[in-house]
Amino acid sequence: MARSASDLLDLDVTGIAHGGTFIARHEGRVVFVSDAIPGERVRARITDDTKASFWRAETVEVVEASPHRRPHVWAEADVSRDPEERAGGADLGHIDLAHQRSLKQQVLREALDKFAGAGLDAPTVEAVDDTDGTGWRTRISLHVDDDGVIGPYAARSHRVIPVASHALARPRVEAEALALKKGDAGRIDLVESADGDVHVLRRPKRAKRRPAPRVLTERVGGRTFRVDADGFWQVHPAAAATLDAAVRSALDGRVDASATHLDLYGGVGLLASSLASAGASDIVTVESSARATAHARENLADVDVTAVTARVDRYLAGLGDDARAGTVVLDPPRSGAGRAVVDGVHALAPDAVVYVACDPVALARDLGTFRGLGWKVEAMCAFDLFPHSHHFEVVATLIR
Repeated sequence: MARSASDLLDLDVTGIAHGGTFIARHEGRVVFVSDAIPGERVRARITDDTKASFWRAETVEVVEASPHRRPHVWAEADVSRDPEERAGGADLGHIDLAHQRSLKQQVLREALDKFAGAGLDAPTVEAVDDTDGTGWRTRISLHVDDDGVIGPYAARSHRVIPVASHALARPRVEAEALALKKGDAGRIDLVESADGDVHVLRRPKRAKRRPAPRVLTERVGGRTFRVDADGFWQVHPAAAATLDAAVRSALDGRVDASATHLDLYGGVGLLASSLASAGASDIVTVESSARATAHARENLADVDVTAVTARVDRYLAGLGDDARAGTVVLDPPRSGAGRAVVDGVHALAPDAVVYVACDPVALARDLGTFRGLGWKVEAMCAFDLFPHSHHFEVVATLIR
């Protein structure tokens, strides 16, 4: 019998699901519930009972708390607030940091077991600094509703929530965000660049034309990178350097200076720079954004880099049957590389593949495809570059 969306259930939480929700069961049906912790008993409100196989729910009261529960690092997202008034973007902020990282490792382990095949161990998810996990976001997006109210969306909603703090934002970003006054309906992005300046980018829904892109400067390993303020760059101040170091470590001793090496989904050239630091002298970086490709060409002007604007799958499909690569680095979007790209990389017979992943399930699927083609996952490392959220990054090294 279908339940009303206002029904409350007492649920025993048994696990964590990919995406920052938690797993319980009711009368044999899986219930994905927010703001909980495995081992807790919570009272939850059903928000979606339209699926036969699972429901969704929101915690409204903690009946039996986990020893890992803490007051939420962002007061506006705390379980004490009505679910409709909780700010989104910090879905693990009620859990102590060490346990957050254990849960992220569990998510990766379960994804590997399900999609990548047997025998892979999930690495420990490593901290990248010794802070409490707040004050790290160099980029935040706020929204402006039709009444001019500015704030983040409520969790799992498109309703704007006014807030008095931004716990995950860098201090200057938070200060600029809280100083914003009413504006036209749309979005406001705030970006802190390497020099500490905060850039406020207003994106009204009814803008007559898009403003010219604002270009910022970032720095990693002694190299300067130009990137559009609304282009892709890692949001944790330690992230780019952490991933650069991990990729260079994975490439150590694997780069044949006489071969052509590929940086796929290359953005503005961060990991192409890693390839160059590891000894590559002939690099092709492929990226679908023409502006990012132009920045990559400029950022790596001192390196023998060919910057190609193309979709990665189409670029690989257009290579001849005799095309080969020395090493391939790929950093796909959250959806992963996919079968066509993995097949295309495999056809190049590279000596090694270094895969940088921001989604554990997409990574696991792609690793399963690689393994089916005869590749071996030699090493993996994982980094908690998004504390108090369910996101993290993994770097996997594959050899033939």
